[in-house]
Amino acid sequence: MFHVVRYQHLKLTQNIGFSVHLKLIFPRTLAFVQLWKSWLSTLSLVGDQNIVLMGPPGAGKTTVGRIVGHKLGCRVIDVDDDVLETTWNMSVSEKLQDVGSRQFIEEEGKALLKFSASGSVISLSGSNPMHAASMQHVKKNGIVVYLDVPTRDIIDRLELMKVDRIVGQDSGISMRDILQFRKQFYKKWYDIRVLCEGGLTAEVVADKVLDAVKRYQDSESETFISTRHTRSEMCEQKGSVKYFTEAVVEGLASDGGLFVPEKGLPTFTAGEWQSLVEATYVERAQVILERFIHPADIPAFKLGEIVEIAYGENFTCSKIAPLRYLTGNQFLLELFHGPTASFKDLALQLMPHLFAYCVPKRCNYLVLVATSGDTGSAVLDGFSRLSDTDKQRIAVVTFFPEDGVSQIQKSQMIGCQRENGWSVGVKSDFDFCQTAIKKIFTNSDYSGFLTVEYGTALSAANSINWARLLPQVIYHASAYLDLVHQDIITFGSPIDVCIPTGNFGNILAALYAKRMGIPIRKCICASNGNNVLTDFIRTGLYDLRGRRLMQTSSPAIDILKSSNLERHLHLIASGDGQLVTQLFSELEKQCHFQLQKDLLEKLQQDLVAGWCSEEDCLAAIHSVYSTTGYILDTHTAIAKVVADRLQDRTCPVIISSTAHYSKFAPAILRALRIAEIKQNPLSQLHLLSSYSPLPPVHRGLLKTLKENEKQKHQICAADVNVMMAHIETVIQNKFMKVF
Repeated sequence: MFHVVRYQHLKLTQNIGFSVHLKLIFPRTLAFVQLWKSWLSTLSLVGDQNIVLMGPPGAGKTTVGRIVGHKLGCRVIDVDDDVLETTWNMSVSEKLQDVGSRQFIEEEGKALLKFSASGSVISLSGSNPMHAASMQHVKKNGIVVYLDVPTRDIIDRLELMKVDRIVGQDSGISMRDILQFRKQFYKKWYDIRVLCEGGLTAEVVADKVLDAVKRYQDSESETFISTRHTRSEMCEQKGSVKYFTEAVVEGLASDGGLFVPEKGLPTFTAGEWQSLVEATYVERAQVILERFIHPADIPAFKLGEIVEIAYGENFTCSKIAPLRYLTGNQFLLELFHGPTASFKDLALQLMPHLFAYCVPKRCNYLVLVATSGDTGSAVLDGFSRLSDTDKQRIAVVTFFPEDGVSQIQKSQMIGCQRENGWSVGVKSDFDFCQTAIKKIFTNSDYSGFLTVEYGTALSAANSINWARLLPQVIYHASAYLDLVHQDIITFGSPIDVCIPTGNFGNILAALYAKRMGIPIRKCICASNGNNVLTDFIRTGLYDLRGRRLMQTSSPAIDILKSSNLERHLHLIASGDGQLVTQLFSELEKQCHFQLQKDLLEKLQQDLVAGWCSEEDCLAAIHSVYSTTGYILDTHTAIAKVVADRLQDRTCPVIISSTAHYSKFAPAILRALRIAEIKQNPLSQLHLLSSYSPLPPVHRGLLKTLKENEKQKHQICAADVNVMMAHIETVIQNKFMKVF
């Protein structure tokens, strides 16, 4: 069902008969075979399509176009010289002076509409993308490549060229502003983006263009596999290899493993990262996501729309994930400015839109979520923001431990219920909820029954879903770039990050950012009293024997079974699915496994770990407030304590502030040593607000609690069959039965 989408934009030419003929004529030598393959690859790269270079004035389109054309042995067309001046019988500058900017764009567009070519490299003018009809004409038979050069580099180049005004730049408008204005047009039309960081030669940029075009045409190569699949299985079961769209929709692999990119993570050069230093969060997000998501799965223009919707007005801070100085060499990465006041919003304002784009339009989907608190409200809010059409076919049920989340978290989850989302309390802990969801997903009889009977498929929005984990990579990379942008460090200087984590998703995203080229020295794993991860990172022994889950004031990390750890073990074990299967089978059956020595050494190259007691957590909240006036939430306080103990102060440390303190008002009030604490969540928030705290009480949370004080929710027993019955009831009420 997905292959049709992936092939729509591909027009490759393969002349098998001609290749056979070549082999008969020429002797079979290694040198010739390599030369022949290179030539045939070049031939098929162009085919009957054009490679169209687009970008601002000074981006190097003309020079790069000539080099690309030479390498491909095909015709090169410069729109300024070969189309416009030929059509007008005058220079571009004379035409501009004659008609003015606005009329020039129209005349330029008309000329381009009359032009056609195939199998060529075409260098557009800087203003061509501002004329919609002509760009639609160009795209019909061309792959549009955007040469994305940092604005400051363009300005420097134009100054050297003694260009002080460009098309569309009215009096009083700066060069920077007009270049920024034009970006909206470039974003609308390109198929591929090539980052052209400062200092690159035109030859290197040309090679990057060719590599990008090859990637664009080779959509088959970017696939996902389960962390538990072996290579022999992949040979026998072609269906076990998935595209991005399939991995997103299915959520969990059929063998119980988690999806990961088969070829590994994309990487950025230091120069490419540096080109994003001045970019906004939204711009950084799109560039990073484009490296992970093949345009055959989600085209660049659609991905851009999704990113802008996700990180728009629903965040209270325009920087989305701002970096705040705390004390010493410590910085807080504030991840709580989304609508539900936790770091989960950074992923779950984006993920539902990715999901809605990927799922087949003629099928209903029920997204199942196990949550220890924050994920529940974030999922419900995120999926409630889909279009009305999408909400008719996509619904969400969140299962949470009825007595294992804070009162405010529960009130918020109940308050976030919408026409396509429900919260269900389970009389157990988070680990049971998460395990139960996995069992439901892997019950093929049950999922098959739902599909046949109700035309409804199941999916997941926990961080077991790749589309949920992927957006978290962005803010770790962005935080480092912000340190560079603020001149606190130079690019290449190391930092540490300290992250409170129970399910290992947030810290895994930081480890991925490191693999992609962000200079993170150590990832510090911070646990509360449920410190199974701390013990594992220190010893290599993951041991659940005799452990009971403790309820703490930091419930989001009250977790003993860390699902995303599986992805990291798969990574450091060089994709050994058989080993991963063995380890997690031992954990399931024997409640423990031991990592072999060489893998433990690999694990400890990137990770250190510590944990924090309840008393120390509350003391840290009090101490930071007393000295700075800033209130940490209970999870961030744990990371602060662990960072103080483990960070050696030779480089900055970024502490992930994963939630707003408003969600844990009773614990915060105790930490601040306020004697009288009322039971009503709204009263608690009003009391906190009276202290004029920094940051202020979260407005979105206040609004949700005020509007939904009387909403109800369902409660079910800790029984997988009971949960399955509840799911079927939801489907019966939400979706029509298939007859």
